Amino acid sequence: MIRKATVKDAGRIQELVKKASEETSVLPRSLNSIYECVRDFVVFEENGMVVACCALHVTWEDLAEIRSLVVSPEKRGSGIGLRLIDFCLEEARQGLGVNRVFLLTGKPDYFQKLGFHLVDKATLPHKIWTDCIQCVYFPNCCEEAMLKEI
Repeated sequence: MIRKATVKDAGRIQELVKKASEETSVLPRSLNSIYECVRDFVVFEENGMVVACCALHVTWEDLAEIRSLVVSPEKRGSGIGLRLIDFCLEEARQGLGVNRVFLLTGKPDYFQKLGFHLVDKATLPHKIWTDCIQCVYFPNCCEEAMLKEI
């Protein structure tokens, strides 16, 4: 079941993101930062346990970012990530009135299948770099910027 996250989910979201950040280029997040933007998150819950999460963060009038997409290792490949992305895209379009969604990823092939296309990072608002500064790869980013018009 996909649902909006609550403050009670913050600890589990941090666990998922922390584990993923050790294996992939997902940025780790402090518990405080998750609480501050818990309204951005949606979670996938199975048998009472949060097994995946994704955030949709508005960055400008017509632009939002998908971030912190994490599916627990034992659930990867089951379509949960796709369902979370679809949920976020629908929320961007219907709930927020945003018509462009971007993301930074090390797996562009996955997102190209979902209608995202590569863009030059320089075309994105400078505001997004506030998170990038905290990344261990900064300034040598290993991720691609991708955008989808919705």
